[in-house]
Amino acid sequence: MPVEGFLPMTTTTAEMVLVEVDSASRIATVTLNRPEKRNALSLALMRELTGTLREIGARRDIAVVVLTGNGPAFSAGHDLSEMTGREIGDYREIFDACCELMETVQGIPQPVIAMVRGIATAAGCQLAATCDLVLCEEGARFGTPGVKIGLFCSTPMVAVSRVIGPKRAMQMLLTGVPIDAGTAADWGLVNEVVPAERLEERTREIAAQIAAASSTVVGIGKGAFYAQIDRDQRSAYDYTKTVMTMNALAADAQEGICAFVEKRQPVWSDR
Repeated sequence: MPVEGFLPMTTTTAEMVLVEVDSASRIATVTLNRPEKRNALSLALMRELTGTLREIGARRDIAVVVLTGNGPAFSAGHDLSEMTGREIGDYREIFDACCELMETVQGIPQPVIAMVRGIATAAGCQLAATCDLVLCEEGARFGTPGVKIGLFCSTPMVAVSRVIGPKRAMQMLLTGVPIDAGTAADWGLVNEVVPAERLEERTREIAAQIAAASSTVVGIGKGAFYAQIDRDQRSAYDYTKTVMTMNALAADAQEGICAFVEKRQPVWSDR
């Protein structure tokens, strides 16, 4: 039976991913729930999280997603117990599921904010870097330590290199040495570093600021951001001027402009 305030899961292993929806704020909190494994991304967890995010993506009553981990860690990366003695097809299945998860995080219209406590390493660091925003506690650490165990963090490098640049990413990848929260913020991996006791409060503050806008417009903007980011400048402008033209025709754009001119609060279509 679905619990009031919680999003029904799509698999029988719902304990791996907990979801709570605050209907008043329109914020969904998605929690990785394998604390005894430091929220390692098993194949089952990745599939469940992907399904959960897709369900959220289809809902108009949710404006923002906060992604966090239960226990002292955000995520320690892939579940290494699944990474020994397997066939090639098994490894492909794991990494296919991982890539599908990362693409889903950026593919749903709602912004996803990673709220990081403790460590975010390997695929856990990849997951944080993939989120639209990242807030972390002062004691958080981020790393790509795969080189130390003979499994180079090749898929995590895709997300990490895109947010911190090639030289800094290569330092993390080649040494396997984690960086602290302050360095992660300086390098652009993290938006804000917050005292542990204020992390949830500050994350919800930012989520509420996003939720105050039209979810339709935010979804348009998020999709356009990722569509233009790797284009050359001319192509990016060609694409985004088309997006803005269509956005201008939307009911919420007309409402927002009129509200601004009339000096009143807009009434968005998703309320």
